[in-house]
Amino acid sequence: MGSGPHALMPGDGGRGPVAVPGADGPAVQALPTAEVFVALGSSPRGLASGTARTRRERFGPNELPHARRRGAWRRLLAQFTDLFAVVLLIASAITFLAYGLEHPHDVGTLQLALAILGVVVLNAVIGFGQEYSAERTAESLRAMVPHTSRVLRDGERLEVPARDLVPGDVVALEAGDAVSADCRLVETHEVTVNNAALTGESDPVGRSGEPVAAGPVLQARNCVFMGTDVVAGSAKAVVFATGAATEFGRIFRLAAAAPRQRTPLQLQVASMARRVAGAALATGAVLFAVRLPTGQGLVSSFVFALGVMVALVPEGLPATLSVSLAIGVRRMARRHALIKQLLAVETLGSTNVVCTDKTGTLTRAEMTVAQVWAGGVAHIVSGVGYAPVGAVSDPEAVLAVLRAAALCCNARLVPPSGREGWRVLGDTTEGALLVAAAKAGLDVEAEEAVAPRVAEYPFDSVRKLMSTVNSDPEGGGYRAFVKGAPQELLARCHTADWRGERLPLTDELRAAVIAANDELASRGLRVLGVAWRPVTDRRPAQHDVESELSLLGLVGMLDPPRPEVSEAVEACGRAGIRIVMVTGDHPLTAEAVARRVGIVRRPAPTVITGAGLDALDAPALDKLLTESGELLLCRVSPEHKMRVVTALQGRGDVVAVTGDGANDAPALKHADIGVAMGVSGTDVAREAAVMVLLDDSFASIATAVRLGRSVYQNIRKFLIYLFSHNIAELVPILAATFAGFPLVPISAVQILAIDLGSDVLPALALGAEPPEPDVMDRPPRSRRERLFSGAVVGRILFLGGIQALGVCAVFFWHIHASGIPYTDFTKDTPAYREAITMVQAGIVVSQFFNALAVRTEQQSVFRIGLLSNPWLLAAGCVSLGVMAAISYLPALQAVFNTAPLDPSDWAVLAGFGVLLLGAEETRKGWVRRRVARNPKGSTR
Repeated sequence: MGSGPHALMPGDGGRGPVAVPGADGPAVQALPTAEVFVALGSSPRGLASGTARTRRERFGPNELPHARRRGAWRRLLAQFTDLFAVVLLIASAITFLAYGLEHPHDVGTLQLALAILGVVVLNAVIGFGQEYSAERTAESLRAMVPHTSRVLRDGERLEVPARDLVPGDVVALEAGDAVSADCRLVETHEVTVNNAALTGESDPVGRSGEPVAAGPVLQARNCVFMGTDVVAGSAKAVVFATGAATEFGRIFRLAAAAPRQRTPLQLQVASMARRVAGAALATGAVLFAVRLPTGQGLVSSFVFALGVMVALVPEGLPATLSVSLAIGVRRMARRHALIKQLLAVETLGSTNVVCTDKTGTLTRAEMTVAQVWAGGVAHIVSGVGYAPVGAVSDPEAVLAVLRAAALCCNARLVPPSGREGWRVLGDTTEGALLVAAAKAGLDVEAEEAVAPRVAEYPFDSVRKLMSTVNSDPEGGGYRAFVKGAPQELLARCHTADWRGERLPLTDELRAAVIAANDELASRGLRVLGVAWRPVTDRRPAQHDVESELSLLGLVGMLDPPRPEVSEAVEACGRAGIRIVMVTGDHPLTAEAVARRVGIVRRPAPTVITGAGLDALDAPALDKLLTESGELLLCRVSPEHKMRVVTALQGRGDVVAVTGDGANDAPALKHADIGVAMGVSGTDVAREAAVMVLLDDSFASIATAVRLGRSVYQNIRKFLIYLFSHNIAELVPILAATFAGFPLVPISAVQILAIDLGSDVLPALALGAEPPEPDVMDRPPRSRRERLFSGAVVGRILFLGGIQALGVCAVFFWHIHASGIPYTDFTKDTPAYREAITMVQAGIVVSQFFNALAVRTEQQSVFRIGLLSNPWLLAAGCVSLGVMAAISYLPALQAVFNTAPLDPSDWAVLAGFGVLLLGAEETRKGWVRRRVARNPKGSTR
């Protein structure tokens, strides 16, 4: 056989040929329907389970190829290309050179060179480990949102993981489904698909099951392809290509090889690294040039300048930053918010508008029929959820309505199995109708067997109706059953079945129906109208089916709000986040739910329908979005939703959009944060979104915003923590230079010990800091705000300045107390060793108190509790323990040239630390008072 794109070759298990890539065999699109099953080794009943397993082993999983990753050694070596790492590597190399040129060799220079190199290696190992961990986490998080397909196996309809699809599988497709493999259609019901992922053609295109002429398979109207989605209708199709053999697999390999774009946060950090590295090199060079003419040796001057450079470089920043972001993503995953892109973590902190749908996000997504209106009387239906447990107040009066509604459904009730209770495969509204029919005593499967369906006209957003044609065993002909929006249905009805009689639909009766619809909708119920008519043809025209109907009644369904949503809505309000409900439901239903959850509190919110949006030009829409505080958009189409999102972004808003259907995908992609439903959402919506709610609850959005703000705040906290002690390391060196002291107050080896031995663990603990209590009481962060804002730089200078003054004081106090002239000091002078030990210990102790101080921006640390972050306290104790070891252990004293400190020395240093914490608490108190006087002013 050949090797072209869609040839057929002998299959397995005696079931005939199976499609694999090939060129010389017959094109699958050109085969009649009956021959498709034969050619693909399948049947209308689907594959046998054994055959499916055999083909799974033969063809492998139905997965797209993963992007080729760099090998472990290449990824490890890449860690050494970070700008901070390059600067330190150069410093280490020069230090090794200096050691080689010294006569006699100074072991301290060798120790410094090795210490700098060790810092680079340690950072690389941490960075490599975090990158590997992040990859593993991403893989496990992707697995939390499985993709499934509905297939026929052994004649039974099953849901299987999409990765288990094999050539020959018969799949069922419905509106909103993503196509998981390349398939040949064999049965269609008004199917349209969106092929934009493959062809760039944005308009949906119709599909048919009829054979077409051989040619490019992408142009075949009877084929659907992996990566596309079903916009409308339903169909059955047979898989002919899976995984890498699909058309999308070919394109995906090209896309996967493209480099990933860096996020704004990464760009900010890279820019900061360039500036800090440049400043460190320039400062070191200047001080080297200043000391050299004073008679200092070349090597000693270089070591001095090197200490300045090392003091300015935050060696632990790269590892700390990546770990902090990973902690934030994992926290969100534990709170049911799956973040697919790191960019979303940043954007969440500045989201100020959430366009939310209603069903499933604000509500439980468990539609339950609460009332059936028939013959002018409302009949109560008890019970909630999908379990067919409950009763109808007068079942005989509503049998005709519920029977017609049930026969006009594509959903299926699934009995409890394992840990899962009753659930619905398909549309939840249709599931509620099936449950109500069962409560009224109808056996839906028996009814379908007696009156099988012969034709279907699927629901679409224009007609807002769905129709089926079923055999009529009583009359010998056919009956059309229609359900949909009451307004649309009522316009097509000429009569009504009223208490067993067929009556003309007079203006008076029509008004009664409209009043009943409004009454049900005002209670927060979603209302469907149900009608029927006799037809003579097996497959009549859609217009004939949906005209001159006879109204049977109305069905009111309730999707109760989730109990946790009200609190989340209130939290968003305090956080300055505006919530706009965007729904396809009736305005009265939307307003009722909005009031229940707290989105609407005023007597008269602004309610605009899709038709109203169509009447607004761009300036009028902008005015509406600006002036309308409480806004409900009802009966809207995907185009309307997209237009609103675009208009909000044009005003400078940062917009999050929720959605669960394929029609939400354009808005989800265009939004700053697209939020898809993980449970009830379609594959298309989940793929378009950057965040997936694993529990479908709006409360998880509020939680994710809270955690997103916390992640950004924590990054700023450990930046303040790291850079403030850099000032404390640099200022004593500069002070000694200008005071004429010949030695450095703190050596480069000591600085490295602080940066890596004492600072990294507390910085990591700050990255894991829980959200501040008032994080949702602040306005959203401006998207233009930078990491190093004026307030951040101010806090660095404030805290670093206090630390610098403290360590300078203890250093010169020890030097002057010794009574030794500056020129007589050497490295081995006991007073000098005690002084530099005090400087190192002073920085470590002050950083312990500094870590406590920077835990909050405005709140007092005593209010949130000193013990509320035990990891930070433990990290601080480890840092103090390392410092104590450097001070008291002879082996480390030899390395760092330190001396043992007296208890009184520690008491003095602790006093400086308490002073720093007290100064920062005083500053926060002043900020809180200023904010209280001017609530709309800056809080940062």
